[in-house]
Amino acid sequence: MRAKTVLPAVAMTAVSMVLTLAVVVMWLGTAVPWPVALVVGLGIDGGWLATLAYERRLAAQGDHNRAVTAVGWSFGTLATGVLVAHALTAEHSAGAWLAVAWLPIAAKALWLVHAMWERTALTPVALDAIRGIQQEARDEAAVARARLRAEAATEETRLTAVTEAGARVARVQAKTAQALAGAWSTLETARAGEETGRALTSVTARVTPGGTPRWELPVWGPSEPLAARSLESAPALTDEALDVVVDEIRNSETPALSYREMAARFRAAGYSASEVRLRAAWKRVA
Repeated sequence: MRAKTVLPAVAMTAVSMVLTLAVVVMWLGTAVPWPVALVVGLGIDGGWLATLAYERRLAAQGDHNRAVTAVGWSFGTLATGVLVAHALTAEHSAGAWLAVAWLPIAAKALWLVHAMWERTALTPVALDAIRGIQQEARDEAAVARARLRAEAATEETRLTAVTEAGARVARVQAKTAQALAGAWSTLETARAGEETGRALTSVTARVTPGGTPRWELPVWGPSEPLAARSLESAPALTDEALDVVVDEIRNSETPALSYREMAARFRAAGYSASEVRLRAAWKRVA
């Protein structure tokens, strides 16, 4: 992995140094003796290479010096300036020389990339640990997603079942209420009819001379709870006392209470009497 960044930097450095030396020798060789031009070219390349080597030494020690870095970039900029000046003054192939004038800066940038790679490089053990952590996190996320999807599907199935069961219960209750309403309507019609009323009262024994007993409809509705005191513990009432209690409860409101209302209040008050005796007392006081 290290060779992927260091080899391009080394190759670019070599090419840029050779190119800089050749340009300096060709460009200054016409104005000064060629040994002088060679020394100038080697000086530029040598300064560039020396600062680069010192930077690499500091990087190997985990250190960094801004002054050395600035000097190195200065030599790289100088080499690039020489190449650009030569390209602008060249009589032939000026475009080609100008196209390669960026090589010293490019080599310096490649070494910068390599230094950044070294600062962030990890050992194979650390990389394996990171990959293991990432894989574990992916596994946990996948399991969590699967669990959420399963819970959502289960909840959807439960809600569907509850909704369907509720709909069935509602349909049964509606049918039952309809049947009860029809039965109640039939009873009410029978109770209110003249012929049916006479037929029903004819089979009911008279309680007092001249009195016609009234046929009551059965109770259909919520039942009222009994008093906390049990029926067995309530004292038994005589017929006279029962008549007094029934009369008081019946006439406690105006108009007088019906038998069902009187019976409910009688039970709620804690009195005890069988349905036959209570109805007989009602008929006596009514």
